Amino acid sequence: MKGSESPSAAHICKSCGNSFSGLYCNMCGEKVLEPQDRSLRTFFSHLLVTVLWADNKFLRTLKLIVLKPGFISREYAEGRRVMYLRPLQLFFVLNLIYFLFPVLQLFNASLTTQMHLRTHSPLVTKMVKARLQAEGYSFEAFSLIYNEKSASLAKLLVIVFVFLAALPLNLIYRKRNRYFTDHMVFAVELASFNLAMNALALSVVVIIINKFIRWTHSGWEKYVDDVTLTVIFMMTNLYFLFISGRVFYNERGFRLIVKVLLSLLALFVALELYRLILFLLTFWAL
Repeated sequence: MKGSESPSAAHICKSCGNSFSGLYCNMCGEKVLEPQDRSLRTFFSHLLVTVLWADNKFLRTLKLIVLKPGFISREYAEGRRVMYLRPLQLFFVLNLIYFLFPVLQLFNASLTTQMHLRTHSPLVTKMVKARLQAEGYSFEAFSLIYNEKSASLAKLLVIVFVFLAALPLNLIYRKRNRYFTDHMVFAVELASFNLAMNALALSVVVIIINKFIRWTHSGWEKYVDDVTLTVIFMMTNLYFLFISGRVFYNERGFRLIVKVLLSLLALFVALELYRLILFLLTFWAL
């Protein structure tokens, strides 16, 4: 592979045929491709920059999802779409970031967690023990292979959680004149909120806390665990569901409180069902 081009090297522009020196054509602005321009890192950086900063739609949309949940879904459902990034576009951008960088595994669960801390743990434990006995794996070796495979699949299967979350919302708010696709868009916004707040932003907070804990030697590591993160997840989603219930579903008063609590329960069930599906797919893929 060739190294970087010399700034004084002569080139023929591939777009307009002009002869020029340097890395950029002085007629049309076309850039001379260098080896680093073809790297995967450059490709993803260009992709993110293009989507995130074009017309500033990404930041505007993300800000509204965090500060005014349900607003983007309402605008999309009512046909006001050009000012914002489409919810599904935002979801895929955040999921791409979630896929590329080592963040909290919000939509994943380790084998130990699946076996001991989930509602479906008895089934998981039975299946794992049978596999270990049949194939002669040690638990440590199987757990290592499983966790690596599960982390990869989890970041590809988040869209399954969106569908599972939309189903109960369609029942809870069935009288609010919304199509099922509207509930799907709302569920996409909800998943985007969780990716932004409980996977990406919370990861930064946990990293800072962990560094502080090690620096002070205060021994608080035991408080930053799955239980703490689950409580944070439930509280942030309670906030999202309450605000969006008013904004998107136009619900008020006692009915809003009841439907928010039902939605939170449904969200927990959807997440548990998603994790069961993730376990089964991972288990069968090994």
